Amino acid sequence: MRTIRNLHEMRAYSRQARRAGSTLGFVPTMGALHEGHLSLVRQSVARCNVTVASIFINPAQFGENEDLAVYPVDLENDRDLLKRAGADVLFLPTAADIYPPGFKTHVTVSDVTARLCGKSRPMFFRGVITVVLKLLNIVEPDTAFFGEKDRQQLEVVKTMVRDLNLDVAIASGPIVREADGLAMSSRNRYLSEADRVSALCLSRALSAASQRVRAGEVTAENLRREMLGIIQKEGRAEVDYISVCDPRSFEEKETIGDEALIALAVKIGGTRLIDNCIVGGKKK
Repeated sequence: MRTIRNLHEMRAYSRQARRAGSTLGFVPTMGALHEGHLSLVRQSVARCNVTVASIFINPAQFGENEDLAVYPVDLENDRDLLKRAGADVLFLPTAADIYPPGFKTHVTVSDVTARLCGKSRPMFFRGVITVVLKLLNIVEPDTAFFGEKDRQQLEVVKTMVRDLNLDVAIASGPIVREADGLAMSSRNRYLSEADRVSALCLSRALSAASQRVRAGEVTAENLRREMLGIIQKEGRAEVDYISVCDPRSFEEKETIGDEALIALAVKIGGTRLIDNCIVGGKKK
């Protein structure tokens, strides 16, 4: 596996690969890799001739008093995991290259960023979309792969790609969970033993809501109330939001209808975790 740090070298590599007739897949990450990331890498390897994975802890998507300074870093282990997953290139840009002195340009996506994580982290999606656009412009992939645990982020990226007529396909991979149901996340490393047990309230709440829908429940407020009760039983849990919403606009629903997204953001002992599932209709 080749490591590339320079932006111009990365672009030259990609263009040479595409001139040679290769399809190029791209998996952007912030490192501290887990099976969720690696499943996207393997999906890219299966679909594309060349797979590039990037590691860049993006300062622009962290707000004041968030965890930028302590975000987990384990580059050597990440490099080994990517190599074993079949990645061809590890792209390691620096913050100085991505945001050079005098940087003044930011990208925003309206409406779909106004709710859920965008409401509680108002600068988050501006930072995410700006860096994703820059990385796509540098790597120039045929297909970029994103996980469905960050479902709002996935939809925001799709919206940006559509609205700006970018020549890249966006593919997604399902949430990967631990054996006990906890959605895999780099931030799970922050959890103490007690927090790790408490964090299972997210998947328990989603499972209970899904079962209620399969049993015929259609009233969104009843689902929100039941999920809140499950989470509040954990003394270490602090709810950011519990949403039953449209899976593309993220507007809250009163009734489930054909399809709904159930999404949660909960702080467990100070660690903010998210999770979600699709209920009703055909899952996407």
